[in-house]
Amino acid sequence: MTTTDSPGFGAHPRFAEALHELGLGELLPRVRRFPDATRTAAEAAAAIGCELSEICKSLIFAADGVPVLVLMDGASRVDLERVREELGAGKVTRAKADVVRETTGYVIGGVPPFGHRTRTRVLADRSLLEHDVVWAAAGDPHTVFPIGPKDLIAHAGAALVDVREQ
Repeated sequence: MTTTDSPGFGAHPRFAEALHELGLGELLPRVRRFPDATRTAAEAAAAIGCELSEICKSLIFAADGVPVLVLMDGASRVDLERVREELGAGKVTRAKADVVRETTGYVIGGVPPFGHRTRTRVLADRSLLEHDVVWAAAGDPHTVFPIGPKDLIAHAGAALVDVREQ
């Protein structure tokens, strides 16, 4: 896959605004737009030409009915029991598409790690720290942006946890 000629202009407007508000406006020119969707971590890794684990998935779950964002490397799966334990919740399930859209303002496959419509609790798996740079969605299924994992975790306001399946 190839990117378009106008880097940064593919970012969702809400996400672009969030980058500016967080003092990360310099990342906008690094946003890459692809002609085909990069809805899954595997599609994104193939388009970028990076390892699957260098993709940061932004996944919304419901902990006792309350949305929570989990940031996970693209090669791993979230262990719902570990998330439940981290949050002290009774039950954790994957959020339905309408809840994801309502909570974040973005569609599944394009949810960025920050810049959401509503504030949610954020957990980031330690596996993200295994890389110097990770790639995350920039607000729609066709866009991604690179960021250092420590910066990603800090700007997302995430708690660093171990919630990947073993």
